[in-house]
Amino acid sequence: MQSDKGKRRKIIPITPAEPEGGTDKVPMFVSEKKVYSRSISGVFARWRWAMVFLTQLFFYGMPWLQWGERQMLLFDLEARRFYIFGLVLYPQDFIYLTGLLIISALALFLFTAVAGRLWCGFSCPQTVYTEIFVWIESKVEGERSARMRLDKNGWTFEKIWKKSLKQFLWIAVALWTGFTFVGYFVPIRELAVQLLALQGNWQMFWVLFYAFATYGNAGYMREQVCKYMCPYARFQSAMFDNDTMVVSYDGERGEPRAPRTKKDDAKALGLGDCIDCNMCVQVCPVGIDIRKGLQYECIGCGLCIDACNSVMDKMEYPRGLIRLTTQNAITRAWKHAQVIRRIFRPRVLIYTAVLVALSTAMIASLVMREPLKVDVIRDRAALSRIVAGGKLENVYRLQIMNATESEQRYRISATGLDHLEVASEQEVVVGPAETRGIAVRLQIPYGSAEPGSHPVYFNLDAVKAGSGKVSEKTVFLVPR
Repeated sequence: MQSDKGKRRKIIPITPAEPEGGTDKVPMFVSEKKVYSRSISGVFARWRWAMVFLTQLFFYGMPWLQWGERQMLLFDLEARRFYIFGLVLYPQDFIYLTGLLIISALALFLFTAVAGRLWCGFSCPQTVYTEIFVWIESKVEGERSARMRLDKNGWTFEKIWKKSLKQFLWIAVALWTGFTFVGYFVPIRELAVQLLALQGNWQMFWVLFYAFATYGNAGYMREQVCKYMCPYARFQSAMFDNDTMVVSYDGERGEPRAPRTKKDDAKALGLGDCIDCNMCVQVCPVGIDIRKGLQYECIGCGLCIDACNSVMDKMEYPRGLIRLTTQNAITRAWKHAQVIRRIFRPRVLIYTAVLVALSTAMIASLVMREPLKVDVIRDRAALSRIVAGGKLENVYRLQIMNATESEQRYRISATGLDHLEVASEQEVVVGPAETRGIAVRLQIPYGSAEPGSHPVYFNLDAVKAGSGKVSEKTVFLVPR
């Protein structure tokens, strides 16, 4: 018997078995196929276009409206002034921005808990500008089948001029959008003059930057922004429950699905109401099949409902195979009245109560807000000194901010110590929406107060009634 010792062993590499049907490799990354959405008419489509019209009427029109001699809505970062209708807000009013963000977040939670991704489907800028760009594309290149055919064919004269016209219109809309957006931070009339004169390098940069973002997101990325870039798509499920109204396919009624003619008896053939026409997929802006169930990519636009209802009408089947309803309504066969009653559940009532309370508090705070702000800064060079006349003097600097849009005259007085008087100018004029700093001297007779730090108050009263009254605390130092 021969020993195996000292002999070399032959190593045979083991390769994975080839997949059935050939040796095709499965790529790790697959590029997204372009979504050719089909136009559809219906209730949800009309609501989408109504929201496009309303949001863009506000966005494009608001910067051109005037409030007196200035822009009605302007966030002037350079001057650190925020003009919102009749309000003038300063950096010190940052609390209002915080409150607005909290209210917006709560409103989003409330709407999502009630009816899913309403914001995404109807008002999100990504949705709105994608809708505008797709509308331009369909008007220039034709409907879905025409666009698919045009992209598949070679570069003919027809394809070149249609693609060129589409790009020109896209770029024009994107540039106007970027210009309008920057017009909320730079007075838009001044911005237009600067750009026409090829001045303002930073303004040009931001106009081009936002134009490029609009062009890229709405023209090419489209549904990929909603699928992969938007964080809301990822955490929306935390705000859903079985009583949230979402776009749903009634599988119990629709399955099994199969094509047929209008004359065929579906019950006799053992078929559901779905005729497998794929219309719901063709009209979807993100290219999903709602018949596979609720998916995070679904933006809740309801276009598949319009498409399905139009098919059901042609087939003379009842509407609602795809509808806006809840998971409980489908599984338990609830009627519409039962669905509506479940809207007012504890979760929704809590969101509503908190939202109403915060909104009321913010509005009340704005209404009662004093149109005058004062900051008191002590003069560190001379904390306390004895001046002519046997007076003890402290020097302060007042930063007076006039939050009204008219010139104001303020009286300055001080209280807190016996015989305390303002030894400097006792009236000051501050221009509209202006901040002015002035030096103020307070004096008391020497020896009239104990050594130490004594609280005193600066009182500023507007000569014109209702234009502001502020009392600001500081200290008066008496040396030992």
